[in-house]
Amino acid sequence: MRWVAIEKHQIKDVELQLITVEGKKICLVKYNSEYFATAAKCPHAGADISQGWCENGFLVCPFHRYKYNLETGRGIIGQGDYIEIYPIKESKDQLLIGVKENWWKRIFGS
Repeated sequence: MRWVAIEKHQIKDVELQLITVEGKKICLVKYNSEYFATAAKCPHAGADISQGWCENGFLVCPFHRYKYNLETGRGIIGQGDYIEIYPIKESKDQLLIGVKENWWKRIFGS
């Protein structure tokens, strides 16, 4: 896993925003003064989940109101799906977002 730094002064002061980290689109969430990073698309219908909202610790998809736990990525009971969650470390000036490295990039560099 690689940790990619995002300077906090570059982050908008909004609940949800779409960011790009290492070429990957990620939904950055600020909920109850805590940051979370999730997949950018809802697995149900491919909606841009950063256009949704948060409710009781869940990220809500704007298309069909599917809900995903911000800590685990699991959908609510009966949904049967989940979104990817990226680990975050926070310091005073930065957020570090953990992204998986592809083994072929480590070996072949592309």
